[in-house]
Amino acid sequence: MDKIIFTGPMGAGKTTAIASISEIPPIATEVRCSDEEGQARKETTTVAMDYGYFTLDDSVRVHLYGTPGQERFNYMWTILTQGGIGLVLLLDNARPTPVEDMAFYLDAFREFIETTGVVIGVTRMDVNNQFSLDDYRDKLFELGHIYPLFEVDARQAEDVKILIHALLAILQANME
Repeated sequence: MDKIIFTGPMGAGKTTAIASISEIPPIATEVRCSDEEGQARKETTTVAMDYGYFTLDDSVRVHLYGTPGQERFNYMWTILTQGGIGLVLLLDNARPTPVEDMAFYLDAFREFIETTGVVIGVTRMDVNNQFSLDDYRDKLFELGHIYPLFEVDARQAEDVKILIHALLAILQANME
């Protein structure tokens, strides 16, 4: 089974990205936000996972799993990455410290990334442009990483498919 994991902070667009390309109505475990940070950003948050799938051109079904964004649900991160082939990290450029969010998630998923691959999509750059893609690249360089980085709109299926295809290209190159 080809299983791709979507992760990132709350509000980065994981649920939306999966919904934009899933061939079925996505399964989501959304509940009302109970903490102040969550309530200030959005009404609901994922507490277990999101799930959907889509089919590649060669008839291969890719299963899409979205993690909860809040660290208090990090036990689900370990569960959901089991059997995964790669990671899509979504970052919300409108958060106060999105570049540091990137560093946090890259570290939190380090072991998984080392055995698979990762691509990074930055959302909501149209809402807040205080950080550019160059700021993210600089941080990646500082951390010693070279990962594909894209500006994306999680609502746009084509943007999400670019992330998936970039990840699959990395995985294919790693196999050769």
